[in-house]
Amino acid sequence: MTNITQPVLVVGTGAMACLFSARLAAAGYPVKILGTWKEGLAALRSYGVRLQLPDGSVRAFPVEVTNSSADCRGAELALVLVKSWQTERASHQLASCLSDQGLALTLQNGLGNQETLAAALGKERTALGVTTTGATLVEPGLVRNGGNGRIMIENHPRIQMAEETLRNAGFEVELVDQAQSMIWGKLVINAAINPLTALLEIPNGGLLSKPETIELLNATAEEAASVAQALEIDLPYSNPAEAVRLVAHQTSTNISSMLTDILRGGPTEIDAINGMLVQYGEQVGVTTPLNRTLWALVRSKEKVRRSDLKALE
Repeated sequence: MTNITQPVLVVGTGAMACLFSARLAAAGYPVKILGTWKEGLAALRSYGVRLQLPDGSVRAFPVEVTNSSADCRGAELALVLVKSWQTERASHQLASCLSDQGLALTLQNGLGNQETLAAALGKERTALGVTTTGATLVEPGLVRNGGNGRIMIENHPRIQMAEETLRNAGFEVELVDQAQSMIWGKLVINAAINPLTALLEIPNGGLLSKPETIELLNATAEEAASVAQALEIDLPYSNPAEAVRLVAHQTSTNISSMLTDILRGGPTEIDAINGMLVQYGEQVGVTTPLNRTLWALVRSKEKVRRSDLKALE
């Protein structure tokens, strides 16, 4: 096992944070979770992080839990798994607790997370990665694996500890010279699946049940891919429409993170996904009417949902 003198620090309490925490704890690593979501922190303190297995049974793993960066000083390895809109806050927390020789690895959705972390931590303490692993948060602190996938990490002088730790936890890890292809490949998929599932309030596979939603899925992915092409970014697939349908099929029972956020009345990552696509499209002269519309609709639905839930209080 990798020689880590401090617990692996997992920043976040959502689906991916819980999945990674459970897998690391199951492999024998001490895990400390840093978060702000009160319900999630309370559940993790009471029951540990819980992993729902395919047969419906649940395994629980003890983890340390805190909402204070002061409790995390000296961290050597931090996995950043918060929502993109929380990255700014997480970067300042890590600046006060990550060791001088430590490394923060972002495996988040969307664009701009590495840049935000590097501004606070320095490039020498920041690494970029992307994962196709899926997870669904069943309830606070309880996660269901949504399908095994790969973790692609951009080469970094300090990456060995993170690589070995994740491999020992059973993740398939691949080091790459440039992660932008994979980052954008996932972005294109997320830009099509996530907002549509959030607006229609259906699992990923529900998008494949009607010709109209399939058409929207295909067209949104192709539009997003046209922005990547204009930026001269090679996607990890040649047919964006085919790729997004395949992912929707492979994750058919998953409730997307964006839909989860909508249902609980919280902010979504729409700005870092479709919003960023629109902005990059403007920079390179590519029109993105579908992504712009989805961006506006999800932003509107966020506000409506929050108002509805507040009225019920």
